[in-house]
Amino acid sequence: MTVIAASSASSAAEPGTLAFLIVFGMAVIMVFLFRSMSKHLRKVNAQPREDRPGGADEPARTGKLPGD
Repeated sequence: MTVIAASSASSAAEPGTLAFLIVFGMAVIMVFLFRSMSKHLRKVNAQPREDRPGGADEPARTGKLPGD
């Protein structure tokens, strides 16, 4: 009889404390990254469109079409 695969305690892969800490650390980093991104997006949305030169934004500001 030939044994193809033997199971032993050393070959059983189990997640450990180190893997948990790595995943938890990545989650904490992502929380701070998302908070920073939302803060920057709020600043971008708060800037008035009047600062940009050109008349292309005029219908968007007034809500009127160019022919009205």
